[in-house]
Amino acid sequence: MTTRHDAPHQARQDWTTTPITLGILRGALDLEQTERGVLPHRLPARARLQIPDGQLAMAESQPSGVRLAFRTRATAVELDVVATKRVYTGAPPRPDGVYELLVDGRPAARASAADGDTLTIDMATMSTQFRTGPVETLRFTGLPDAEKGAEKDVEIWLPHDETTQLVALRTDAPVHSPRPSGRPVWLHHGSSISHGSNAATPTGTWPARAAALGEAELINLGFGGSALLDPFTARALRDTPADLISVKIGINVVNADLMRLRAFGPAVHGFLDTIREGHPTAPLLVISPICCPIHETTPGPAAPDHSAMSEGRLRFRATGDPSETAAGKLTLTVIRDELARIVRQRAATDPHLHYLDGLDLYGESDNAAMPLPDDLHPDPATHRLIAERFARLAFGDGGPFRTKAG
Repeated sequence: MTTRHDAPHQARQDWTTTPITLGILRGALDLEQTERGVLPHRLPARARLQIPDGQLAMAESQPSGVRLAFRTRATAVELDVVATKRVYTGAPPRPDGVYELLVDGRPAARASAADGDTLTIDMATMSTQFRTGPVETLRFTGLPDAEKGAEKDVEIWLPHDETTQLVALRTDAPVHSPRPSGRPVWLHHGSSISHGSNAATPTGTWPARAAALGEAELINLGFGGSALLDPFTARALRDTPADLISVKIGINVVNADLMRLRAFGPAVHGFLDTIREGHPTAPLLVISPICCPIHETTPGPAAPDHSAMSEGRLRFRATGDPSETAAGKLTLTVIRDELARIVRQRAATDPHLHYLDGLDLYGESDNAAMPLPDDLHPDPATHRLIAERFARLAFGDGGPFRTKAG
């Protein structure tokens, strides 16, 4: 496998070019036509019109869980892309996003685009600068031949945290739409942890890994910094076909210092009410926050630790006053108690509603052994740990996502 940078494609008679449509994309809710290609979105157009800030607009365009999926006899694949590179002023450089190619569900190759558009963000002022960059060609060669000439299932997982325009897909054999997998569709919503912050690869985010272990088809609506109980997100969850649904609520509400306890409970009820309008009997799992010591008993807002940034490290700190919880300010401890109470209350008339304490996925003892590197986000090993525990608790025996086939 090689990567070629911004080189004009030389047409060959044996290349097949396939239009990139939602028919060969999984995990995307919309596909926007751009000047150079198509841009997968994880929120529909109607919701995007109501987005109030650049953070969510950026997060929903980053294709966490989105993958090209098709059947082919091809042994070579080319994908032209425009990746958006994020540069945070004063922070260490970010690694290039990873594109993972799977054949019949097994990893076969990886690639990265080293250049592309560049978005520079000053976290102190939240000002941004944008520079247009080149199209790059990712080339995957030497794919295994399918047995006895049969077609194989190919997936290309897009970088979970790097906005990616798709320009062209070429193969050395025709491409066909993927077969239905027969697996249940799992629709998940959460914060940057669900989005995949600090995971090394798109299949290494905890929801992607948990979906593989649970044999489910993932639609990941985890949005970095933006799991804020927005009504338009609830409507997107309501309107998206799914068999299993989970919502991981709490950390962003605290670190954005978005609301007080009086508003939080009704907002959660409204969010769940909206989801239930479209999925009245689907298993619906409410997940509270994992352990995050800076916010366990200290309210937000969270802020970058500028002293750490001056040393080339990215860390966050809580800036709230713990005494203000008496006046309704939210902490993770308060939110866990409130979510457990709400689910108990609603479950009396909704037998398909369930609660999972985030501390069962990553608790205080886990933090002592595997601390959050920037005090907010898990590292790749912790993503694996959370995925394995979620798969056992949700998809395993007695779990709310346990299927008859499982």
